[in-house]
Amino acid sequence: MFRRLSITSWKFLLAGKGLSFRTGQYFGEAMLVGLVTGFVVVAFRYMIDIGESLLMGASWLAGRRWIMIFLPALGALAGYGLIKRFAKLEHARGTDSAIKSYHQHGGYITSTVIPIKSVASVLTVGSGGSAGYEGPVTLIGAACGSVVARSLNLTVRARRILMASGLAAGIAALFQAPLAGAIFGFEIFYSSSDVEYETVLPCFIAAPISYTIYAYFFGWQPLFAMPPCAYENALRLLPYFALALVITFGARFYISFFRGTEETFANLRIPGFAKVVIGGLVVGLLGYFIFPGVYGAGYPIIRRCLVENGNAVVFLAIFFLNVVSTSFTVGSGGSGGIFAPALVCGATLGAATGLFFARVLPASWGVHPSAFALVGMAGFLASSIRIPMTAIVMVAEISGNHQLLAPAMWVCGIAFWLNNGWSLYRSQPHSRETSPVHSGE
Repeated sequence: MFRRLSITSWKFLLAGKGLSFRTGQYFGEAMLVGLVTGFVVVAFRYMIDIGESLLMGASWLAGRRWIMIFLPALGALAGYGLIKRFAKLEHARGTDSAIKSYHQHGGYITSTVIPIKSVASVLTVGSGGSAGYEGPVTLIGAACGSVVARSLNLTVRARRILMASGLAAGIAALFQAPLAGAIFGFEIFYSSSDVEYETVLPCFIAAPISYTIYAYFFGWQPLFAMPPCAYENALRLLPYFALALVITFGARFYISFFRGTEETFANLRIPGFAKVVIGGLVVGLLGYFIFPGVYGAGYPIIRRCLVENGNAVVFLAIFFLNVVSTSFTVGSGGSGGIFAPALVCGATLGAATGLFFARVLPASWGVHPSAFALVGMAGFLASSIRIPMTAIVMVAEISGNHQLLAPAMWVCGIAFWLNNGWSLYRSQPHSRETSPVHSGE
């Protein structure tokens, strides 16, 4: 009897389902990806801090503010030259490249992406380029997953899965949002509501490990702080519905302007280095003569939106300036992400809408512009990047405010539905049926 039980238990451990050696192997691989990605993102964050301190926070800029006209162009040129030097990285466009790799290249991303993309992005954004670090960190995390899979001689299917878990781990760490990062890892691959089911569990394993490592070095506090706001008045759904409409048209403008700028630069018959210089000069001129806030990733603008301090017209102007500066930075070929600028766009449109309604509606409605800014960030991500679940969870995690989930769900659902077919990422297939990965299914 005991012999029979021991044989049965051994067969159970060798089985492919439930608790087994095989599932343990999968967990181990995902944990390894989270571990590697976590330490890589920590190194990337130190590079960001050092780069921004040397390029924009140094004393040599004192009394020489005019240098900021040219600094974004010089940084973009240096980043472009670094990437151009490595031919395989010529199309390393952050999240878009990671999505394309998943669908068309079996999750293969060269390991050279990790150091080169890191340095190029710090040079571009740290010198004042209007872009985010999330695009680079997405590609860096995806590269970590791909490298781990190749080091372990895994199948193409496993490589895609680990690439997705690395992508999730990168976002989870840098944004200090483990749940949102995990959801991002299986939601980002399509512009519809389809998700990659097979990446769900590995993402949920890799993301918290990467986040924990990052938080150990940089703290556990949320990325942004805001005054407490609660959803406690059903009438507010009406102005939130108006916010969803504003977000939808704002996202369409952002996508149209960004793609138009990208296509214009692509059609210019001039060398690539000249394109990034033009893009950087436009940002430098906008920042020097109009609004210095266009320099960098735009986090100070988000913090300003979340403290209910400003004017609706000013926030609308900042939205348009941010769209233009980001489009010229990234659309010209600069190394940076468009995810963080989307957060800035959502925050400014949300704050402007909230300030308007706070002015015209009775005080009994209890409209808080900062709450509209936070919900606007979620709606803009859902609409322009096609990640509604990620957006709802992310704004709660990065702000530490979980009391606005209901209006965030309302706005994200409406904006995602109304903006169907519009996405900032060209590499996103519409559904699983149109992906080469699932073409034979």
